[in-house]
Amino acid sequence: MRAVIVAIGVAFLVSLLATPLAIKVFTRLKAGQPIRAEGPAMHQGKKGTPTMGGVVFILATVIAYVAGHLALTTLPDAQIAQVEPTITALVLLGLMVFSGAVGFIDDFLKVRKRHSGGLNKRGKLAGQILVGALFGVVALYFPSTMTDPSGTATNTETVGSTTLSFIRDIPALEIGKIGAIIVIIMVVMAATNGVNLTDGLDGLATGASVMVLAAYALIAFWQYRHWCADPNYPAGEYCYTVRDPLEIALIAGAAAGACVGFLWWNTSPARIFMGDTGALGLGGLIAGMAMSTRTILLLPILGGLFVIITMSVVIQIISFRTTGKRVFRMSPLQHHFELAGWSEVNIVVRFWIIAGIGVAIALGLFYSEFLAAVT
Repeated sequence: MRAVIVAIGVAFLVSLLATPLAIKVFTRLKAGQPIRAEGPAMHQGKKGTPTMGGVVFILATVIAYVAGHLALTTLPDAQIAQVEPTITALVLLGLMVFSGAVGFIDDFLKVRKRHSGGLNKRGKLAGQILVGALFGVVALYFPSTMTDPSGTATNTETVGSTTLSFIRDIPALEIGKIGAIIVIIMVVMAATNGVNLTDGLDGLATGASVMVLAAYALIAFWQYRHWCADPNYPAGEYCYTVRDPLEIALIAGAAAGACVGFLWWNTSPARIFMGDTGALGLGGLIAGMAMSTRTILLLPILGGLFVIITMSVVIQIISFRTTGKRVFRMSPLQHHFELAGWSEVNIVVRFWIIAGIGVAIALGLFYSEFLAAVT
Protein backbone atom coordinates (compact mmCIF):
# COMPACT_ATOMS: atom_id res chain seq x y z
CA MET A 1 0.00 0.00 0.00
CA ARG A 2 2.89 2.35 0.77
CA ALA A 3 4.17 2.15 -2.80
CA VAL A 4 0.71 2.85 -4.23
CA ILE A 5 0.26 5.89 -1.97
CA VAL A 6 3.71 7.20 -2.96
CA ALA A 7 2.85 6.80 -6.65
CA ILE A 8 -0.48 8.60 -6.24
CA GLY A 9 1.14 11.49 -4.35
CA VAL A 10 4.04 11.90 -6.78
CA ALA A 11 1.74 11.76 -9.82
CA PHE A 12 -0.60 14.35 -8.33
CA LEU A 13 2.19 16.78 -7.46
CA VAL A 14 4.02 16.39 -10.78
CA SER A 15 0.82 16.91 -12.75
CA LEU A 16 -0.38 19.80 -10.59
CA LEU A 17 2.93 21.67 -10.81
CA ALA A 18 3.85 20.78 -14.40
CA THR A 19 0.51 21.67 -16.00
CA PRO A 20 0.96 25.46 -15.62
CA LEU A 21 4.35 25.11 -17.31
CA ALA A 22 2.72 23.15 -20.13
CA ILE A 23 0.10 25.89 -20.48
CA LYS A 24 2.85 28.47 -20.96
CA VAL A 25 4.83 26.31 -23.38
CA PHE A 26 1.86 25.33 -25.55
CA THR A 27 0.59 28.92 -25.53
CA ARG A 28 4.01 30.15 -26.67
CA LEU A 29 4.04 27.50 -29.39
CA LYS A 30 0.53 28.60 -30.41
CA ALA A 31 -0.75 25.06 -29.89
CA GLY A 32 -4.33 26.22 -29.46
CA GLN A 33 -7.36 23.97 -29.85
CA PRO A 34 -9.28 24.53 -33.12
CA ILE A 35 -13.04 24.44 -32.58
CA ARG A 36 -15.44 22.71 -34.96
CA ALA A 37 -17.61 25.23 -36.80
CA GLU A 38 -20.58 22.83 -36.59
CA GLY A 39 -20.18 22.44 -32.81
CA PRO A 40 -22.17 24.35 -30.16
CA ALA A 41 -21.80 28.10 -30.68
CA MET A 42 -20.80 28.65 -27.05
CA HIS A 43 -17.62 26.62 -27.67
CA GLN A 44 -16.20 29.24 -30.00
CA GLY A 45 -15.07 31.15 -26.92
CA LYS A 46 -12.70 28.27 -26.13
CA LYS A 47 -10.82 28.67 -29.39
CA GLY A 48 -7.09 28.96 -28.83
CA THR A 49 -7.05 27.23 -25.43
CA PRO A 50 -3.81 25.18 -25.28
CA THR A 51 -4.28 21.52 -26.12
CA MET A 52 -2.16 18.34 -25.89
CA GLY A 53 -2.25 18.60 -22.08
CA GLY A 54 -2.43 14.82 -21.89
CA VAL A 55 1.34 14.84 -22.29
CA VAL A 56 1.57 16.11 -18.70
CA PHE A 57 -0.39 13.39 -16.95
CA ILE A 58 1.08 10.65 -19.12
CA LEU A 59 4.60 11.73 -18.13
CA ALA A 60 3.46 12.18 -14.51
CA THR A 61 2.17 8.59 -14.47
CA VAL A 62 5.48 7.22 -15.77
CA ILE A 63 7.49 9.27 -13.25
CA ALA A 64 5.20 8.17 -10.42
CA TYR A 65 5.59 4.54 -11.45
CA VAL A 66 9.36 4.87 -11.03
CA ALA A 67 8.87 6.57 -7.64
CA GLY A 68 6.50 3.83 -6.53
CA HIS A 69 9.07 1.19 -7.43
CA LEU A 70 11.70 2.99 -5.38
CA ALA A 71 9.28 2.78 -2.45
CA LEU A 72 8.85 -0.97 -3.09
CA THR A 73 12.51 -1.61 -2.29
CA THR A 74 11.79 -0.85 1.38
CA LEU A 75 8.98 -3.41 1.69
CA PRO A 76 9.68 -6.53 3.77
CA ASP A 77 7.89 -8.72 1.23
CA ALA A 78 9.88 -7.39 -1.74
CA GLN A 79 9.98 -10.86 -3.29
CA ILE A 80 6.20 -10.92 -3.50
CA ALA A 81 5.98 -7.28 -4.52
CA GLN A 82 8.33 -7.89 -7.46
CA VAL A 83 10.59 -4.87 -7.14
CA GLU A 84 11.94 -5.21 -10.68
CA PRO A 85 9.80 -3.67 -13.47
CA THR A 86 7.53 -6.24 -15.07
CA ILE A 87 5.96 -7.05 -18.41
CA THR A 88 2.66 -5.92 -16.87
CA ALA A 89 4.05 -2.41 -16.43
CA LEU A 90 5.44 -2.48 -19.98
CA VAL A 91 2.02 -3.39 -21.37
CA LEU A 92 0.01 -0.89 -19.30
CA LEU A 93 2.36 2.05 -19.67
CA GLY A 94 2.99 1.10 -23.30
CA LEU A 95 -0.72 1.18 -24.07
CA MET A 96 -0.99 4.57 -22.41
CA VAL A 97 2.09 6.11 -24.05
CA PHE A 98 1.60 4.71 -27.56
CA SER A 99 -2.16 5.34 -27.65
CA GLY A 100 -1.33 8.85 -26.47
CA ALA A 101 1.21 9.11 -29.30
CA VAL A 102 -1.53 8.38 -31.85
CA GLY A 103 -3.57 11.15 -30.24
CA PHE A 104 -0.55 13.47 -30.22
CA ILE A 105 -0.20 13.07 -34.00
CA ASP A 106 -3.88 13.95 -34.34
CA ASP A 107 -3.50 17.02 -32.09
CA PHE A 108 -0.33 18.12 -33.86
CA LEU A 109 -2.02 18.01 -37.27
CA LYS A 110 -4.98 19.99 -35.93
CA VAL A 111 -2.70 22.68 -34.57
CA ARG A 112 -0.54 22.76 -37.67
CA LYS A 113 -3.49 22.96 -40.06
CA ARG A 114 -5.44 25.29 -37.76
CA HIS A 115 -8.37 23.00 -38.40
CA SER A 116 -10.30 20.52 -36.24
CA GLY A 117 -9.82 17.71 -38.80
CA GLY A 118 -6.46 16.34 -37.65
CA LEU A 119 -5.58 12.72 -38.39
CA ASN A 120 -8.12 11.09 -40.71
CA LYS A 121 -10.34 8.31 -39.44
CA ARG A 122 -8.41 5.56 -41.23
CA GLY A 123 -5.10 6.78 -39.84
CA LYS A 124 -6.43 6.95 -36.29
CA LEU A 125 -8.07 3.53 -36.64
CA ALA A 126 -4.86 2.02 -38.01
CA GLY A 127 -2.91 3.47 -35.09
CA GLN A 128 -5.33 2.03 -32.54
CA ILE A 129 -5.24 -1.40 -34.18
CA LEU A 130 -1.44 -1.38 -34.34
CA VAL A 131 -1.07 -0.41 -30.67
CA GLY A 132 -3.68 -2.94 -29.55
CA ALA A 133 -2.10 -5.75 -31.61
CA LEU A 134 1.46 -4.97 -30.48
CA PHE A 135 0.73 -4.96 -26.77
CA GLY A 136 -1.83 -7.74 -27.13
CA VAL A 137 0.95 -9.99 -28.39
CA VAL A 138 3.24 -8.94 -25.52
CA ALA A 139 0.41 -9.50 -23.03
CA LEU A 140 -0.22 -13.06 -24.22
CA TYR A 141 3.21 -14.44 -25.09
CA PHE A 142 5.35 -13.48 -22.07
CA PRO A 143 4.41 -15.46 -18.94
CA SER A 144 5.67 -14.50 -15.50
CA THR A 145 8.78 -16.26 -14.17
CA MET A 146 8.11 -15.36 -10.54
CA THR A 147 9.42 -17.94 -8.04
CA ASP A 148 9.44 -18.26 -4.28
CA PRO A 149 12.72 -18.32 -2.27
CA SER A 150 13.06 -22.07 -2.88
CA GLY A 151 13.02 -21.57 -6.64
CA THR A 152 9.54 -23.03 -7.14
CA ALA A 153 7.45 -21.22 -9.74
CA THR A 154 4.58 -19.39 -8.04
CA ASN A 155 3.18 -17.50 -11.02
CA THR A 156 3.38 -18.37 -14.70
CA GLU A 157 0.49 -16.14 -15.76
CA THR A 158 0.54 -13.78 -18.73
CA VAL A 159 -0.78 -10.22 -18.52
CA GLY A 160 -3.72 -11.09 -20.74
CA SER A 161 -5.84 -14.22 -20.85
CA THR A 162 -7.06 -16.54 -23.58
CA THR A 163 -10.52 -16.65 -22.01
CA LEU A 164 -13.09 -13.90 -21.68
CA SER A 165 -13.49 -12.52 -18.19
CA PHE A 166 -16.08 -10.76 -16.04
CA ILE A 167 -15.04 -10.70 -12.37
CA ARG A 168 -12.35 -13.21 -13.25
CA ASP A 169 -11.63 -15.55 -16.16
CA ILE A 170 -14.61 -17.58 -17.40
CA PRO A 171 -13.14 -21.02 -18.33
CA ALA A 172 -16.08 -21.87 -20.58
CA LEU A 173 -15.31 -18.86 -22.79
CA GLU A 174 -11.93 -19.96 -24.14
CA ILE A 175 -11.06 -18.05 -27.33
CA GLY A 176 -7.37 -18.87 -27.90
CA LYS A 177 -4.49 -16.46 -28.33
CA ILE A 178 -5.50 -15.12 -31.74
CA GLY A 179 -9.05 -14.56 -30.53
CA ALA A 180 -7.73 -12.89 -27.38
CA ILE A 181 -5.56 -10.50 -29.39
CA ILE A 182 -8.60 -9.55 -31.49
CA VAL A 183 -10.58 -8.92 -28.31
CA ILE A 184 -7.77 -6.78 -26.89
CA ILE A 185 -7.70 -4.70 -30.07
CA MET A 186 -11.47 -4.23 -29.87
CA VAL A 187 -11.27 -3.20 -26.20
CA VAL A 188 -8.49 -0.71 -26.96
CA MET A 189 -10.51 0.79 -29.81
CA ALA A 190 -13.69 0.96 -27.72
CA ALA A 191 -12.00 2.50 -24.69
CA THR A 192 -9.92 5.07 -26.58
CA ASN A 193 -12.86 6.22 -28.69
CA GLY A 194 -15.18 6.20 -25.66
CA VAL A 195 -12.94 8.51 -23.64
CA ASN A 196 -12.29 10.67 -26.72
CA LEU A 197 -16.00 11.18 -27.38
CA THR A 198 -16.57 12.01 -23.72
CA ASP A 199 -13.86 14.67 -23.84
CA GLY A 200 -16.11 17.48 -25.04
CA LEU A 201 -16.64 19.62 -21.94
CA ASP A 202 -14.19 21.06 -19.42
CA GLY A 203 -13.14 18.34 -16.97
CA LEU A 204 -15.76 15.80 -18.05
CA ALA A 205 -13.50 13.03 -19.36
CA THR A 206 -10.79 13.78 -16.78
CA GLY A 207 -13.13 13.42 -13.81
CA ALA A 208 -14.80 10.30 -15.18
CA SER A 209 -11.40 8.72 -15.85
CA VAL A 210 -10.29 9.44 -12.27
CA MET A 211 -13.24 7.39 -10.99
CA VAL A 212 -12.59 4.47 -13.32
CA LEU A 213 -8.85 4.39 -12.61
CA ALA A 214 -9.40 4.68 -8.86
CA ALA A 215 -11.78 1.71 -9.09
CA TYR A 216 -9.14 -0.32 -10.91
CA ALA A 217 -6.60 0.60 -8.22
CA LEU A 218 -8.99 -0.80 -5.58
CA ILE A 219 -9.70 -3.93 -7.63
CA ALA A 220 -6.03 -4.64 -8.31
CA PHE A 221 -4.96 -4.04 -4.72
CA TRP A 222 -7.71 -6.38 -3.52
CA GLN A 223 -6.42 -8.99 -5.96
CA TYR A 224 -2.91 -8.47 -4.59
CA ARG A 225 -4.12 -9.08 -1.02
CA HIS A 226 -5.85 -12.27 -2.20
CA TRP A 227 -3.33 -13.39 -4.81
CA CYS A 228 -2.95 -17.07 -5.67
CA ALA A 229 0.76 -16.55 -6.46
CA ASP A 230 1.54 -15.27 -2.95
CA PRO A 231 3.23 -18.15 -1.08
CA ASN A 232 2.16 -16.54 2.21
CA TYR A 233 -1.50 -16.65 1.24
CA PRO A 234 -3.36 -19.54 2.96
CA ALA A 235 -3.62 -22.58 0.68
CA GLY A 236 -7.13 -23.35 -0.43
CA GLU A 237 -8.42 -19.84 0.29
CA TYR A 238 -10.35 -17.99 -2.41
CA CYS A 239 -7.82 -16.10 -4.52
CA TYR A 240 -7.27 -14.37 -7.86
CA THR A 241 -5.20 -15.79 -10.72
CA VAL A 242 -3.67 -12.71 -12.29
CA ARG A 243 -0.17 -11.44 -13.00
CA ASP A 244 1.46 -8.61 -10.97
CA PRO A 245 -1.65 -7.10 -9.30
CA LEU A 246 0.43 -4.69 -7.21
CA GLU A 247 1.93 -3.28 -10.42
CA ILE A 248 -1.57 -2.77 -11.77
CA ALA A 249 -2.72 -1.01 -8.58
CA LEU A 250 0.37 1.20 -8.57
CA ILE A 251 -0.10 2.33 -12.18
CA ALA A 252 -3.87 2.80 -11.84
CA GLY A 253 -3.37 4.87 -8.69
CA ALA A 254 -0.62 6.92 -10.31
CA ALA A 255 -2.75 7.67 -13.37
CA ALA A 256 -5.72 8.64 -11.17
CA GLY A 257 -3.52 10.96 -9.11
CA ALA A 258 -2.05 12.51 -12.25
CA CYS A 259 -5.53 13.16 -13.63
CA VAL A 260 -6.63 14.84 -10.39
CA GLY A 261 -3.64 17.18 -10.60
CA PHE A 262 -4.49 17.95 -14.22
CA LEU A 263 -8.17 18.45 -13.35
CA TRP A 264 -7.19 21.41 -11.16
CA TRP A 265 -6.39 23.30 -14.38
CA ASN A 266 -8.78 21.47 -16.71
CA THR A 267 -12.01 22.12 -14.81
CA SER A 268 -14.35 24.86 -16.07
CA PRO A 269 -13.19 27.23 -17.36
CA ALA A 270 -10.37 25.05 -18.65
CA ARG A 271 -6.97 26.64 -19.04
CA ILE A 272 -5.76 23.61 -21.00
CA PHE A 273 -7.34 20.65 -22.80
CA MET A 274 -6.07 17.09 -22.65
CA GLY A 275 -6.62 16.75 -26.40
CA ASP A 276 -6.63 13.44 -28.21
CA THR A 277 -3.19 12.89 -26.64
CA GLY A 278 -4.77 12.54 -23.23
CA ALA A 279 -8.07 10.98 -24.27
CA LEU A 280 -6.50 8.17 -26.29
CA GLY A 281 -3.78 7.68 -23.68
CA LEU A 282 -6.34 7.25 -20.91
CA GLY A 283 -8.47 4.99 -23.07
CA GLY A 284 -5.49 2.76 -23.84
CA LEU A 285 -4.61 2.49 -20.16
CA ILE A 286 -8.20 1.73 -19.12
CA ALA A 287 -8.34 -1.02 -21.76
CA GLY A 288 -5.10 -2.43 -20.33
CA MET A 289 -6.56 -2.35 -16.83
CA ALA A 290 -9.58 -4.40 -17.91
CA MET A 291 -7.32 -6.93 -19.61
CA SER A 292 -4.75 -7.28 -16.81
CA THR A 293 -7.29 -7.52 -13.96
CA ARG A 294 -9.30 -10.07 -15.96
CA THR A 295 -12.45 -7.90 -15.88
CA ILE A 296 -13.02 -7.22 -19.58
CA LEU A 297 -16.81 -7.75 -19.50
CA LEU A 298 -17.05 -5.64 -16.33
CA LEU A 299 -15.57 -2.64 -18.16
CA PRO A 300 -18.83 -1.59 -19.89
CA ILE A 301 -20.39 -1.21 -16.42
CA LEU A 302 -17.34 0.37 -14.81
CA GLY A 303 -17.05 2.82 -17.71
CA GLY A 304 -20.79 3.20 -18.09
CA LEU A 305 -20.63 6.91 -18.92
CA PHE A 306 -18.24 6.25 -21.81
CA VAL A 307 -20.62 3.59 -23.13
CA ILE A 308 -23.66 5.86 -22.90
CA ILE A 309 -21.93 8.71 -24.72
CA THR A 310 -20.54 6.39 -27.41
CA MET A 311 -23.98 4.85 -27.96
CA SER A 312 -25.50 8.31 -28.37
CA VAL A 313 -23.20 8.84 -31.36
CA VAL A 314 -24.00 5.40 -32.80
CA ILE A 315 -27.76 5.97 -32.41
CA GLN A 316 -27.53 9.40 -34.01
CA ILE A 317 -25.62 8.09 -37.02
CA ILE A 318 -27.91 5.09 -37.56
CA SER A 319 -31.06 7.19 -37.19
CA PHE A 320 -29.89 9.91 -39.57
CA ARG A 321 -28.66 7.48 -42.22
CA THR A 322 -31.80 5.32 -42.14
CA THR A 323 -34.56 7.87 -41.53
CA GLY A 324 -32.93 11.24 -42.18
CA LYS A 325 -33.91 12.34 -38.67
CA ARG A 326 -31.81 13.02 -35.60
CA VAL A 327 -32.64 11.54 -32.20
CA PHE A 328 -30.54 14.14 -30.36
CA ARG A 329 -30.08 17.83 -31.03
CA MET A 330 -26.37 17.04 -31.38
CA SER A 331 -24.09 14.17 -30.49
CA PRO A 332 -22.16 13.21 -28.43
CA LEU A 333 -24.82 13.36 -25.73
CA GLN A 334 -23.28 16.18 -23.68
CA HIS A 335 -23.81 18.59 -26.59
CA HIS A 336 -27.50 17.63 -26.76
CA PHE A 337 -27.95 18.94 -23.22
CA GLU A 338 -25.91 22.06 -23.99
CA LEU A 339 -28.33 22.90 -26.80
CA ALA A 340 -31.21 22.09 -24.43
CA GLY A 341 -30.04 24.95 -22.22
CA TRP A 342 -28.10 23.15 -19.48
CA SER A 343 -24.98 24.95 -18.27
CA GLU A 344 -21.63 23.28 -18.88
CA VAL A 345 -20.93 22.85 -15.17
CA ASN A 346 -24.34 21.22 -14.58
CA ILE A 347 -23.77 18.74 -17.38
CA VAL A 348 -20.29 17.84 -16.15
CA VAL A 349 -21.36 17.32 -12.53
CA ARG A 350 -24.44 15.29 -13.48
CA PHE A 351 -22.45 13.15 -15.89
CA TRP A 352 -19.85 12.60 -13.16
CA ILE A 353 -22.69 11.31 -11.00
CA ILE A 354 -23.64 8.86 -13.76
CA ALA A 355 -19.99 7.78 -14.01
CA GLY A 356 -19.89 7.29 -10.25
CA ILE A 357 -23.01 5.14 -10.32
CA GLY A 358 -21.45 2.88 -12.95
CA VAL A 359 -18.27 2.57 -10.90
CA ALA A 360 -20.24 1.83 -7.71
CA ILE A 361 -22.28 -0.90 -9.41
CA ALA A 362 -19.16 -2.50 -10.91
CA LEU A 363 -17.30 -2.47 -7.59
CA GLY A 364 -20.36 -3.91 -5.89
CA LEU A 365 -20.45 -6.79 -8.37
CA PHE A 366 -16.71 -7.39 -7.98
CA TYR A 367 -16.69 -7.54 -4.19
CA SER A 368 -20.02 -9.36 -3.88
CA GLU A 369 -18.57 -12.21 -5.96
CA PHE A 370 -15.75 -12.60 -3.43
CA LEU A 371 -18.07 -12.41 -0.44
CA ALA A 372 -20.43 -14.97 -1.97
CA ALA A 373 -17.52 -17.35 -2.50
CA VAL A 374 -16.13 -17.16 1.04
CA THR A 375 -19.44 -17.32 2.92
